[in-house]
Amino acid sequence: MGASSDPKEDIAMSSKGEKFSNATEMDLDDDDDDNDEFMELTSVKDLGEVFLQKFCKDASMAFFNEYGLISHQINSYNDFIKNGVRRVFDSFGELTVEPGYDPSKKGEMWRYASVRFGEVTLDRPTFWGGSKDKEFNMLPRHARLQNMTYSSRIKVVVHVEVYTQQLMSSDKFKTGKEQYLDKNVISSEEKEIIIGRIPVMVKSDLCWMKEAEKGDCDFDHGGYFLVKGAEKTFIAQEQICKKRLWITSNPYLTVAYQSEVKRNRLIIRLAPSEPEDTKAQKVLTVYFLSTEIPVWILFFALGVSSDKEVVDLIDYTTDDASISNILFASINTADKACDGFRKGKAALGHLDKEIKKTQFPPKESIEESLNMYLFPNLMGTKQRARFLGYMVQCLLLASTGRRKCNNKDDFRNKRLDLAGELLERELRAHVSHARKRMAKALQRDLYGDKGLRPVEFYLDASIVTNGLSRAFSTGAWCHPFKRTERISGVVANVGRTNPLQTMVDMRKTRQQVQYTGKVGDARYPHPSHWGKVCFLATPDGENCGLVKNMATTGLVSLNVAESLISKLCDSGMEKLVNDTSTRLDGKIKVFLNGDWVGVCVDSLAFVMELRRMRRRKELPHQVEIKRDEQHGEVRIFSDAGRILRPLLVVENLGKITPSKAGKYSFQSLLDRGIVELIGAEEEEDCRTAWGVKFLFTEDEGKPVKYTHCELDMSFLLSVSCGIIPFANHDHARRVLYQSQKHSQQAIGFSTTNPNIRVDTLSHKLHYPQRPLFRTITSDCLGKPGYSVCHNGFIPRYECFNGQNAIVAVNVHLGYNQEDSLVMNRASLERGLFRSEHIRSYKAEVDNKESLDKRRKPDDCVNFGKIPSKIGRVDSLDDDGLPFVGANLQSGDIVIGRCAESGVDHSIKLRHTEKGMVQKVVLSSNDDGKNFAVVSLRQVRSPILGDKFSSMHGQKGVLGFLESQENFPFTIQGIVPDVVINPHAFPSRQTPGQLLEAALGKGIALAKGIPVRHATPFSTPSVDAITEQLHRAGFSRWGNERVYNGRTGEMVRSLIFMGPTFYQRLVHMSEDKVKFRNTGPVHPLTRQPVADRKRFGGVKFGEMERDCLLAHGASANLHERLFTLSDSSQMHICQKCQNGAYVIQRALAGGRKIRGPYCRICESADDIIRVNVPYGAKLLCQELFSMGINLKFETRVC
Repeated sequence: MGASSDPKEDIAMSSKGEKFSNATEMDLDDDDDDNDEFMELTSVKDLGEVFLQKFCKDASMAFFNEYGLISHQINSYNDFIKNGVRRVFDSFGELTVEPGYDPSKKGEMWRYASVRFGEVTLDRPTFWGGSKDKEFNMLPRHARLQNMTYSSRIKVVVHVEVYTQQLMSSDKFKTGKEQYLDKNVISSEEKEIIIGRIPVMVKSDLCWMKEAEKGDCDFDHGGYFLVKGAEKTFIAQEQICKKRLWITSNPYLTVAYQSEVKRNRLIIRLAPSEPEDTKAQKVLTVYFLSTEIPVWILFFALGVSSDKEVVDLIDYTTDDASISNILFASINTADKACDGFRKGKAALGHLDKEIKKTQFPPKESIEESLNMYLFPNLMGTKQRARFLGYMVQCLLLASTGRRKCNNKDDFRNKRLDLAGELLERELRAHVSHARKRMAKALQRDLYGDKGLRPVEFYLDASIVTNGLSRAFSTGAWCHPFKRTERISGVVANVGRTNPLQTMVDMRKTRQQVQYTGKVGDARYPHPSHWGKVCFLATPDGENCGLVKNMATTGLVSLNVAESLISKLCDSGMEKLVNDTSTRLDGKIKVFLNGDWVGVCVDSLAFVMELRRMRRRKELPHQVEIKRDEQHGEVRIFSDAGRILRPLLVVENLGKITPSKAGKYSFQSLLDRGIVELIGAEEEEDCRTAWGVKFLFTEDEGKPVKYTHCELDMSFLLSVSCGIIPFANHDHARRVLYQSQKHSQQAIGFSTTNPNIRVDTLSHKLHYPQRPLFRTITSDCLGKPGYSVCHNGFIPRYECFNGQNAIVAVNVHLGYNQEDSLVMNRASLERGLFRSEHIRSYKAEVDNKESLDKRRKPDDCVNFGKIPSKIGRVDSLDDDGLPFVGANLQSGDIVIGRCAESGVDHSIKLRHTEKGMVQKVVLSSNDDGKNFAVVSLRQVRSPILGDKFSSMHGQKGVLGFLESQENFPFTIQGIVPDVVINPHAFPSRQTPGQLLEAALGKGIALAKGIPVRHATPFSTPSVDAITEQLHRAGFSRWGNERVYNGRTGEMVRSLIFMGPTFYQRLVHMSEDKVKFRNTGPVHPLTRQPVADRKRFGGVKFGEMERDCLLAHGASANLHERLFTLSDSSQMHICQKCQNGAYVIQRALAGGRKIRGPYCRICESADDIIRVNVPYGAKLLCQELFSMGINLKFETRVC
């Protein structure tokens, strides 16, 4: 990241520049490009620092207008529906179904069937409804309200061919075979059928809202699915890159060619020839197709003719005795394994013999197996031998320390699996299951005289539909390479507390680990995270460091479909020759997505030309180019899943025309090479300035040379961190608390369409405000201002969820110690932090039309109002549903349901719940069941115990509501809304909150254009803030002279006071209040249950017991642990001190009596009744069942 010292490095990252013509937009004709190259460019110094900073902001706005924040989710899904679905069905090939064996039909011809998939199409989401059973367009709001899955039909053309086979004789002289199978086609059918339904991502190309002029919600950017009415989104999965060789050293040095297909994998290991003897000479062995052979034999099996040719292919130039010993030992091992393998096809025969010994050998011949499974992307056996030599070379370099082993935590070795890759994997598993079921069903109808039914009878569409729906609902997804296992944490519910939480949920990444305890360095930040994932925003707990958040400008690449080989050849690459005799003579290897495609002579000129082409739109912008001078390689990647980020190209900044600086689209900036997308591996070659001001710095009188420049340093953080003012002044832990906890728990206004949603639980702030400060992140996500006085752009209000409160730092009567807050009662009565709490209750009933005939009609449940024993039904109408505006209290019936037999199935309001009925929805879902939803609204003003937080992780609960007249006031009559304790700052190390208050005070009262921005890493200086306050007529340090509200006297000490942005969090004491006298108990122990929802009790544990013991409150302790818990009685025999039980026994004369009786003494005398906890009685009985008897001593109390 420092300055460049090598002029060649600078040339490698630059390209020839061109000027723009006088067009108003950047989309100019390409005809003028050649002439523009010879025009002189404007220097960076001529443009000036102020202009370039404004240009960076304009470019950032253009970036977010082009890509937004969740484009990686939508683009990946769009790529899946265009190409991924097609790849899934093409991967299956032709399925041959053999008939079942019927011994009674020996003389007849057997019928066979072949099935293959053809063209695949996806419909837009529709549903059937109405009285005429008509098909309608399904919109996302329909799926939400009716608890349906927003999905589209997958239609595929299926070719079914039924034929018989007969063994025919042929002329061996002409055909080379004595007999052949003659196929006689009986019937052939081609039909388009529906194979299932696949969930549709909102705002994708398949969604109806993509072309809608106005969406349902202004905050809705799509990127999620609707499955049974619930909103689901994918969490990007971090996977090891399969496109590169993988070198590891545990327990021995190995180099692996990885692939999704298990049979395509190949591993070379450098290990002792005898595993028991660690001092034995190390040799090279290959693991391929489940067998282990010496590497020398595989070289000769691929057509290499001599040992010298193998050594030339390995191309280890350095003279090293240890390497020579390894090669000689490998040759000796090969000679021992197969004597004479150098002659003819002996090596090929030995390899064939070894492969056939495995448990599941391939059906193909050895030549076909090598072509299909060994480096399938390379052409010809000689190219494969050359690549094998390169793998051995990498392994030998690693053994001598000249090449590092791969780091699995480095982001250049990782790829992100998004909607496209994940859905492709899951869909392939379910289509494969459907094919197997189809083959079994078809097999039963092939033998005998049975006629074949239509193909849709055999291909069950519910397998794919239900399988995908189940995967989304449970979150259990197919494992990347283990077929029988499923992984969790792939799908998550979209949080709707506020729009920022929704956005952050869709930008998460997750690394799957086998054991959360031992994951090595996976939890630690890595240098490759710079600018790609946020180094602060990660949850605390077991997922710390495993769940990450993408940086603000992070993009995920898509797969580049077009072939790049011809363009690489035009830039100076020579294709890889298909022989083993040609020496490379120091030429540089060129790899495209891990495959060796060619060589070049001058890697610097080659890379420079490729980057020039990428900056001139001749190569796709998402192609990543890495020049590895140390190993003599050029690696080019165009695959999906790489995290890219935009950087300014310093050499091309002179192309900017100042008169058109704010009119550029981001695509035009990419096309002209002013901005380019850089990946994790290419960034190692860059010299990146941390900001525009660094481009104007000098080192010993010479300007520092940079190749790239950041758009803004705050873009290194995630969205939730980038909007925190003065975040670089706060302790990192506090920034983490705000970004991961408080910002996602803050009550805002989550959606603008609450009338057509029925969320289970939602909160809405009545008077949301935007803060006084601004950050670059919030400005770039902003919308155009409404008037001149707004001065440009206003922040997007959905980023911030809270209100500006006047906060004083003071001690107020001791009620704000330990993070408590004291609030102004009058401010709350005026509406400060007032919010609305909406909870929805849902109930399903059976649809009489679709009711199962086997069920009794008495069991049919329907809505209705009947006298209920479990609660009050005063607010219900005759249909069992309450009227809108009804005031329901705890214990009321909210939805009345009853069976035909009279059994009550009503739903009752839980303990401590109440509210006004806001809406009642009656509808049916796609399972054919009718359901009702009742939403209760409750307006809540802050009360004692409610939780609040500033933007700096300073959380606290409301401890006291003070009257306004008792609060301290300033000479202008300003009374604070909130008073916080000064002890909250020193240990928490959050001076950012003090700076925010001082800056906000200056903004509110500034004369002229105020200093407004508090962007992390580019915040205004303390001097600028204090000067702004001083100009407004206040103390430089924000202190105020205040007067005591109770006495009117002037307070001697100065109080720091200023407007601070505070958030009300969802944790409210009204939701957590828990009390009971008596209530439900556990059936086994007869002690109170523990859950608040079940009207349970509060646990009184050992430490609480110790407190009462210390106070000497024995009667209270007895009541708490015995009387109000599980008081019980049992009988004790005083003779034998054993327990006696109440039984029915016969007396003399045949009369029966029931009472306590001791079976050991066989007497009913001297039995007394004692009070014991039921838990003690239960313990006695359980020990008795194990053969342990307890005796009780009794005394008169």
